Amino acid sequence: MKVWQKIFSIFVGICMLAVQLPVAAGEGGEPDISAQAAIIIEATTGRVIWEKNADDRLYPASMTKMMTGILALEQMNLRSDITMSSAAAHTESSPLGVLPGERIRTDELLQGMLLESDNGAAVALAEAMAGNVQAFAGIMNGKAAELGMKDTHFVNPNGLTAEGHYSTARDMAKLARYAMQNKEFREIVAQPQRVIRWEAPKNKVFHAHNTNKLLGKYEGMTGIKTGWTQAAGGCLAAGAKRNGVELIVVLMKAPTLDDRFKDAAKLLDYGFEHVKMTKALSRERVSRKVWVTNGQQASANLYPAQDINFPLINGEDKSHYTLTYNVPKVVDAPLKAGTPVGQIVVRYNGQDVEHVDMLAENVNSGFSVGSFLVKIFSWVLKLV
Repeated sequence: MKVWQKIFSIFVGICMLAVQLPVAAGEGGEPDISAQAAIIIEATTGRVIWEKNADDRLYPASMTKMMTGILALEQMNLRSDITMSSAAAHTESSPLGVLPGERIRTDELLQGMLLESDNGAAVALAEAMAGNVQAFAGIMNGKAAELGMKDTHFVNPNGLTAEGHYSTARDMAKLARYAMQNKEFREIVAQPQRVIRWEAPKNKVFHAHNTNKLLGKYEGMTGIKTGWTQAAGGCLAAGAKRNGVELIVVLMKAPTLDDRFKDAAKLLDYGFEHVKMTKALSRERVSRKVWVTNGQQASANLYPAQDINFPLINGEDKSHYTLTYNVPKVVDAPLKAGTPVGQIVVRYNGQDVEHVDMLAENVNSGFSVGSFLVKIFSWVLKLV
């Protein structure tokens, strides 16, 4: 065999070996994590920055309580009392220690559930909302469908291991992103600790500590929820915000309790290294005019509820983003200042990624010639 043929054969062999051997995790700047599944998303748009087995169906453990918590915030009177049932009180892993017949306010129970990951608290909230756990699971699954969680099915409100109770890192990230858009939820999960107080007996309290060990230790940490069972392994949904960039990471089936926090820190570091924000629209510089009927003026200005920034991943160009103003041509008075009237739709490569409300200035009801003419023209155009 000629020399050049030998060299070529060696080169081909090396190439084949390179194809056959998997690239070790961590090479090429990829995050080196122990969790079986994980995902990093940008919080304002939900765009995926990095993922690993993000569609594997796994046990979500107590990350389930994000769903129970957001439903409680949306559906319950937080100042109402809950009397602890025997079933709720005797649920395993309930560190608050609420006994059967004791009364505790809904917001206190909710805080204890999200901070201490109390399983009995989740059952009590479920019973208060739906009568029983099974009925509440139906509400959870309806909300999951609404959020586009296509690979999720809940059978209980706390995440204790059960057949048919599963989710994915991608779906849990959708849930975490949605929950963190709720101001009250966001405030609860950001607390390192809180004193939980009973209504009866009046003197009973519990000093709850957030199970998220990254709070106060990872720069910019905003929350959100831990999870652990023997079957699920270490689970964690965690959020952080730095320099205008907000990220959410979800990881599932880490080998140990501590591994989930180490993995989350690596994932957040990776995300912050690969995402930059660029300003697209300043709310002070943008307005849209709409015509007004039945008002003391013929037109009103609409303003964006907030600045709009585009997350750019891995140095991409912002030309992939577009803004569309989805606002009516005519509105009826009265309008209170700050009333949402239409939206700005943010799209990335043609896909909706964010909706920002357009807010009205104050418009009083009454009569003006201009407003009357608007009403006439609007009526005529509808007939055409």
